[in-house]
Amino acid sequence: MCTAFVSIEPSASVPVLLLSVRDEYAGRRWSPPGHHWPAHPSVVGGLDLAAGGTWLAVEPGGPSGSGVEPGAACLLNGFGTMAPARTRLSRGKLPLIALRDGGLARVDLERYDPFHLVLAGPAGARVLTWGGSTLTDRELPSGLSVVLNDGLEGMAADRAASELVRSLMAARAAHFRARFEATARPAPMPGPATTEQAWGGWLPIVSGDGLALDDPTALVQRREFGDGRIWGSSSISLLAFGPDGVRYDFGRAPVAKPGATGDGWRRIG
Repeated sequence: MCTAFVSIEPSASVPVLLLSVRDEYAGRRWSPPGHHWPAHPSVVGGLDLAAGGTWLAVEPGGPSGSGVEPGAACLLNGFGTMAPARTRLSRGKLPLIALRDGGLARVDLERYDPFHLVLAGPAGARVLTWGGSTLTDRELPSGLSVVLNDGLEGMAADRAASELVRSLMAARAAHFRARFEATARPAPMPGPATTEQAWGGWLPIVSGDGLALDDPTALVQRREFGDGRIWGSSSISLLAFGPDGVRYDFGRAPVAKPGATGDGWRRIG
């Protein structure tokens, strides 16, 4: 149940904020954000060691006049018609493609399983959704939006068949929307500020808000399935887009064992 919150305030000093929590099986190996792709030397993102792609790719942008604008592409799995096994490609390459091309117009989407792709930058954000037959492209409005595996605001045409999964996603979205909206919106700027200084009152919220990892509303989760498999939140990414570029803070989430607190936050860019 990956989740992304996007806050857009066009008149703010930092108009676009993106908060992303990645949920995955603990056994799926990955590397923290870095320059992992020689074909995309400027792009920064975490590397999925199973398929070579990423769940979040960030383009820091080039010098003024270079024509390279800062941006990010955040991937969430979706529901719908799966791609044929014989021609299926990994969805993890889509964020890299989208940053390079500005979208997915040249992609044969029938080779990919359903997904939602959040594209964000200083000018705003939009969500591309593919359920196996039609690609939708929605620009996000001003204010706070949430993207779930059930799509933008949980209203994709193709959604989870399980009522339990749908209810958990809805509970998570409702709780944290209220918490973010009730707390002063931060204005993280490029510079020497620590993650705590930059993100203010939003940081403890996105870090879990004090909820137990198995709480139905928890944003940072951990669940055991009784067969040795552990699933939960593996990482948290915070991005801020403004006139001076992009700020990127990253933290590991405590998926590995009960009571873990992760390994803290670090500034990526």
